[in-house]
Amino acid sequence: MLKKIHVKQLTLGMHIDGFCGPWMEHPFWRNHFVITDPKDIQRVLDGSILELWIDTSKGLDLAPGETSLVQTESVEAMVQELQNAKAPACDTQPTTTAAEYKRAAQICAKSKPALIAMFQEARMGKTVDAEMATQLVQEISDSVERNAGAIISLARLKDADNYTYMHSVAVCAMMVALSRQLKLDEDQTRAMGLAGLLHDLGKALMPMDVLNKPGKLTDAEFNVIKSHPSKGHKLLAESQAVDALVLDVVLHHHEKTDGSGYPERLKGDAISLFAKMGAVCDVYDAITSNRPYKNGWDPAESLKKMAEWTNGHLDPKVFQAFVKCLGIYPTGSLVRLSSGRVGVVMEQSPSSLLKPVVKVFFSTKSDMRIPPEVLDLSGPGCKEKITGREDPKFWRFKDLDELWSGMAPLSA
Repeated sequence: MLKKIHVKQLTLGMHIDGFCGPWMEHPFWRNHFVITDPKDIQRVLDGSILELWIDTSKGLDLAPGETSLVQTESVEAMVQELQNAKAPACDTQPTTTAAEYKRAAQICAKSKPALIAMFQEARMGKTVDAEMATQLVQEISDSVERNAGAIISLARLKDADNYTYMHSVAVCAMMVALSRQLKLDEDQTRAMGLAGLLHDLGKALMPMDVLNKPGKLTDAEFNVIKSHPSKGHKLLAESQAVDALVLDVVLHHHEKTDGSGYPERLKGDAISLFAKMGAVCDVYDAITSNRPYKNGWDPAESLKKMAEWTNGHLDPKVFQAFVKCLGIYPTGSLVRLSSGRVGVVMEQSPSSLLKPVVKVFFSTKSDMRIPPEVLDLSGPGCKEKITGREDPKFWRFKDLDELWSGMAPLSA
C-alpha cells in the first residue's frame, strides 16, 4: 500500500517512496529508501518539504489510529499525484555567474553521492536509477539556463579523487549549453544532458587499479579502458533506461572524424551530431581538469589546443558552437590587458566573445600584486582590452581559482 503522509508522521522503519517537492529541496540524493537513522528524520523535518509517500509493503505502516493524507495501491496513481502536486515554479531567470555559484555548488555537492551510488550499482550490474538521473539533469539544466558559465566553470574545480563524478556533471552541463547553442529541441536537449551524465558509466566496470592508475597506462591497460564505451552502452541498452540518442553518445563519444577513434573507428558523417557534441565536451573537461598524473590546462589554452584538433579529431562546426558557449577566454582564463595588468576571467559578456568580465590583481609594470578590481571590458567607456592569454604555470598564482570563483575545489 502506498500512502502519502505528513513529514511529522515519519518514523524509523518506514520506506520512503517519494518526496512531494523538488529534488533539490529534500536532503537526500535518492527518493526510495528505508529510514534507519533518527538523524535522517530530523533532516526531513528541518527541510521545506511537508509531505512524502511511504510504501507499507516495504517498510512500517502508520501507527494504529493515524490517518494518511492519501492512500492507493497504484504506483501510477502516486506518480500522477506527485506530478499534479503544486510545486514551486522552476526558477530559470538569468543571473550573473557570481550569483549562480552558490546554487551550482549545491547541485555539485548533491550530485556527488548520487553519481557514486549510480556507479556502484552499475558495478554490481544493477539497473540505472533513471528517475534520479533525470532529476539531476533537470537541476543542472536549470542552472545552465540561469547562467551557462557557472556550473560548467565550477565543476572544473574538482580534485583528482572527484574526477569521475564531477566530470559527469561538467559534461552534462556543457552538453545542455551546447544543445541550446545548436538550437536543438527540448527533448533532444534533455537527452544530451542525460548522455553527458551517463557517457562514462562504462568506467564503473573497469578494474579500479587501471582506472585510478596515477601514471601512464600501458598499451594493454589502455585497451582495457577503451572498452568502457561499449560496456556502458551494453549496460544501458540492457536496462532499457534511456533512449537511442543517449546510447549513441555513450557508445561513440570517443570516435574521431578521421576514423582513428574507438570503439568502431567511425569517420566523418558516420558519426552523429550528438556523438560529435559528446566528444567536444568530454575532451574539454578532461584536459582542463587536474588528474593524478597531470595538472589541467588553462581554459583558454585548452580551446587553442582543441582548435588544432578540428583537423581530424573534433568536428569544426560543433567546436565553433562550443566556443560560442564558453567564450574565446572561458571563465578561469588568465589574461594580460593592454595596461599591462594581469587578471582572471570571471564571466562572459553577452555582447562580445572578446570582452569578458575580468578581475585584475597583478601589475607587470611594478611586478607585484595590486588590489583586485573587476572590469567589464564590454562596458561603456572601458578602454582596456585583452592583448593575450597568460600561462598559469609560469605565474604560479596559488589562489587563481579562488579569485574568479571565491570557492575552493569541490573536494567535499
